[in-house]
Amino acid sequence: MHPSIILKVSHYNECMRIAFAAILCGVTFQALAQTSSFQVHAFVSGRAVRVTSEPSWTKGGFGKFDVGAKETDDTNTEYLATAQLGFDWKPVNWLLIHADGIGRHEPSGVVGDNAGLVQAYVDVGTDKIRLRAGEFWLPTSRENIDPLWTSPYTVTFSALNSWIAQEVRPIGADLQWSPNFYFTVGATAFRGNDTMGTVLAERGWVLGNRLSVYNEVIALPPPDSVTKPFGSDLDNDNGYSARLRFQMPERAMIQVTRVENRAQIGVGSPPEEPWKTKFDVVSAEAGSTSPTVVAGEWMKGDTTVGFKGGTFNVPFETYYALVSRKQGAERYTARFEKFETGAGEQKKSNKATTLAWIHEANKAWRTALEYVKITGDDPRGSMLTLEFRFAY
Repeated sequence: MHPSIILKVSHYNECMRIAFAAILCGVTFQALAQTSSFQVHAFVSGRAVRVTSEPSWTKGGFGKFDVGAKETDDTNTEYLATAQLGFDWKPVNWLLIHADGIGRHEPSGVVGDNAGLVQAYVDVGTDKIRLRAGEFWLPTSRENIDPLWTSPYTVTFSALNSWIAQEVRPIGADLQWSPNFYFTVGATAFRGNDTMGTVLAERGWVLGNRLSVYNEVIALPPPDSVTKPFGSDLDNDNGYSARLRFQMPERAMIQVTRVENRAQIGVGSPPEEPWKTKFDVVSAEAGSTSPTVVAGEWMKGDTTVGFKGGTFNVPFETYYALVSRKQGAERYTARFEKFETGAGEQKKSNKATTLAWIHEANKAWRTALEYVKITGDDPRGSMLTLEFRFAY
């Protein structure tokens, strides 16, 4: 049999194994749901990606997509599959237990885990005051608002949320207070995110939808080669975050968030080398329950690493704005963004445009066609993605 046929058959078999495992777990969880307050979320997706780019960051290159070609400006086609599964269990009104994980089939040579834990936390409290403890996403994203931190608007996340997906996952406690419908304040103390900022400094912003899992090692360009975004704490110090949100229910919202990991630089070495990182995020959205949604985020900060004889600092900044229109079973989205790292002669600046069409045949089946183009100083490229997704 021809090698290309063997490869396609192996891709198909692995995709089927992922899909079968996700559905089997979903059926098991659904059985539990009959006897308790138990909610299951599951997605199985397959993607065909045609990309013109440098070798991907996932293999240690400088390419800005989750997949890439063998050489600069080459074109390549890859096939990927992902299964996400999570649950919310609420045995009593004041207690919620959540966990979710991911399994994936990726091209050979990708550095990282094929499966792992994405979130695991416990909520205690009421609608007005809530304490969350565990590993969780900070509530900043205006894209990734669907269950399991997925996006209803596009297949590929913005550069801002692509970075959060890879490196920002607090492990700690979050206290949130919402005295009324219009005002929310929150504060977080966390550990295990001491290397946050490494990928921005080493290879800059990227666009993708790959979610790092707990204790995973992911790729960096040489000479460091790999980093571990989150796992055990390296310096025994807490990081902190605070946020303030104003909202008009079902109409609009704006949120300001500050994050500082307060890492002690110079206490570790790759893949567990601390970078002292701090940043601000401003998130806004209008029309959340209307056919047309406008949303955006702006982030600015810097990250610093220590070495014998001194430190090295890298400032970064990015923003995006998206407009999405839902018409019956169709959704059309356009997103425009800019992202930068460095300063002075070392500054790198890029822009990206994303156009997406999503067809939802029903609550279970989704088909998406998306085009992304990156221009600017850093490696450029374009990507065309066809996705089929089944939700259980």
